[in-house]
Amino acid sequence: MSDKPMRKGITTGTCAAAAAKAAIMARLGQPVTVVEVLSPQGIALKVPIAECHASTDGGFGWVIKDAGDDPDITNGIKIGAKVMVTSQPAIVIKAGEGVGTVTKPGLAVPVGEPAINPGPRTMITKAVEDCLPPGKGAIVTIIVPNGEKLAAKTLNPILGIVGGLSIIGTTGIVEPMSEEAFKNSLVPQISVVHALGYDEIVFAPGKIGQDIAVNRYGLPAAAVVQTSNFIGHMLENAVKYGMRRVLLFGHLGKIVKVSAGIFHTHNRMADARLETLAAYMALSGAPQAAIKEILSSTTTEAAMPIITRYNMNEVYNLLAERASARAIRYVFGELVVGTVIVTLKGDILGLDQTAREIGGHLGWNVPIES
Repeated sequence: MSDKPMRKGITTGTCAAAAAKAAIMARLGQPVTVVEVLSPQGIALKVPIAECHASTDGGFGWVIKDAGDDPDITNGIKIGAKVMVTSQPAIVIKAGEGVGTVTKPGLAVPVGEPAINPGPRTMITKAVEDCLPPGKGAIVTIIVPNGEKLAAKTLNPILGIVGGLSIIGTTGIVEPMSEEAFKNSLVPQISVVHALGYDEIVFAPGKIGQDIAVNRYGLPAAAVVQTSNFIGHMLENAVKYGMRRVLLFGHLGKIVKVSAGIFHTHNRMADARLETLAAYMALSGAPQAAIKEILSSTTTEAAMPIITRYNMNEVYNLLAERASARAIRYVFGELVVGTVIVTLKGDILGLDQTAREIGGHLGWNVPIES
């Protein structure tokens, strides 16, 4: 078994931003083979340019997506940008061939907009602004040849994204997801927390949850680690490293799976989010009409307004209690577990009493009534 570190890649958002910047540079008579773009966190990323050339009113740029050692369906595809320079100092981003459009609510982008997430939009805008002449703006059209065909192999059709792929990425970097190596790369986080003297740890499935836990609620950064999809694996290792208590802190879409006893949360492994939500809604006395609406939703974000409309928000606390109970059962009672469920924006939807105790002991700033 090789100990060689797994190679990181770049997101579709990084590719789109780099292609847009290369297009502007070509328009200015400065064709490039490499550009530097900034991630939403301000990290400089160097991206090879496969091709760029000027046009009468702008330019074209192309990047070959490199997913590193991640088994990504988009690895090796071409992502391009057609940029038209305008006299209005604004950046307008459009979906071209192979880029999807959002048709259903509950996603990070409003209905009717190109399926280009906020992180990539920030990167594209910054990359173009950095090299535009003063007082000029641009219309940026992102293109993914064969994107519509590839999208059929993703969750986009279920999510209501039509016409192509989504341009995504919250950090601009693809972390390799090959199972065993990636799982093993996560475990040292627990070792570090233990070495710092903690016997309590906060598990967040992703970076967004990690940032919310630390920056909004004041949980100690040293005790908050990412689990990715491997919540069960990380719980087992929390036991091995002598942790006493775990606070699960994440978005409804991940935590609701744990409530159903699903501890590998990738959608290709198991996905009963809406079914689980509907079951606990029914247990809490929701009418059949509410259950039908939940099951007709595309995402848990889209289900939230339905839950509010039927005055069923207490179901989130029940789901948090259930997630904690399933996690405790998963490790045969060798951990105390509390759970917090949040929205993508970081608002707390539900939590259990154990979460209050762990969070309070770790010094969070959650009001008593939350």
